[in-house]
Amino acid sequence: MTLDAKIWAALSGVIDPELRLPLTELDMLDRPRIAADGRVTQRVKLTVVGCPAADKIERDVRAAIESVDGVGAVDVQLDVMSPGERAELVTKLREGKPARVNQFGADTLTRVLLVGSGKGGVGKSSLTANLAVELARLGKKVGLIDADIFGFSIPAQLGLQQGSTQARPTRVDDLMLPPVAHGVKVISIGMFLEGNQPVAWRGPMLHRAIQQFLTDVYWGDLDFLLVDLPPGTGDVAISLGQQLPTAKSIVITTPQLAAAEVAERSGAVGLQTGQGIVGVIENMSWFEQPDGTRLEIFGAGGGQIVADRLTSLSGQPVAVLGQIPMSMRLRECSDSGTPVVLQHPEDPAAVAIASIAQELIRLPLGLAGRRLNVSPQS
Repeated sequence: MTLDAKIWAALSGVIDPELRLPLTELDMLDRPRIAADGRVTQRVKLTVVGCPAADKIERDVRAAIESVDGVGAVDVQLDVMSPGERAELVTKLREGKPARVNQFGADTLTRVLLVGSGKGGVGKSSLTANLAVELARLGKKVGLIDADIFGFSIPAQLGLQQGSTQARPTRVDDLMLPPVAHGVKVISIGMFLEGNQPVAWRGPMLHRAIQQFLTDVYWGDLDFLLVDLPPGTGDVAISLGQQLPTAKSIVITTPQLAAAEVAERSGAVGLQTGQGIVGVIENMSWFEQPDGTRLEIFGAGGGQIVADRLTSLSGQPVAVLGQIPMSMRLRECSDSGTPVVLQHPEDPAAVAIASIAQELIRLPLGLAGRRLNVSPQS
């Protein structure tokens, strides 16, 4: 191989942090210019001025070139795509599809999971965030929509919010590139607000926001899309049920009977809008005391009660996917934006979440009746 070919091969491993694709495939790199003494000049064309990933891209490109034997000094020059180049990139990312199309329609091969609860305060967002991160850690391509418009918390739990500063999507023409945290693509209404500004919207605006999350965000090819629903059974749950025809529901509850009765309604509304139910997760199941005994602060059996009632309503078996013990580390990690499944994988709550993620990976795709966009060869 020539030195040029070796350098290009090394650069093919540099991944754009937002698009999660190689820079070489995105036409973000010119061919390297190599001087007689081995000095390499590499031009990088960023998608937009002020690209938040610019520093990482520059570091990764430099490191890739410096790893090649025979290279001398390296000069990485950052530039910006022309409007024509950016339009070509957007066309390539859409893969020939028109603008503002929901890629999670009836033909999607992405497993779409709506994570809901009947009431707030049961740990739904913490579990959703950690499940998404664990699935990504296991090598899956994962997206996460924070659909809790009024009570959004996912950005903070994944470290995308520091104080009043929020990570924001990068806009490339009419596409939004979602921020990536721990390998998970994330979008939330909180990324479009200043500080801790409240959201006071009626139904039509909620519907439009959810629609934009599905059509204007570049998700790419995902294995899983997790959606953190707001508590209850209102406008957002109905809108998502209409726009995500292949989605299935996961219901979060606590062991308390009162919470279980409310959680049952969350699964029931999913059945009304056409979603099957993957299962029930019981959170805060017990507190493990220093002597090893379990203190069931919120009682026992709520998760199984919800599963049994949803089995009766759906006519299909609904299982308890797992029980999550109360965990100080889970709470601390959620507050600090460092998921417990990464920070303390040995914690009992993290172990239980990891086990549930393994169950989700084993979910069948359910291809019956879907177009696979393949044709037989003679």
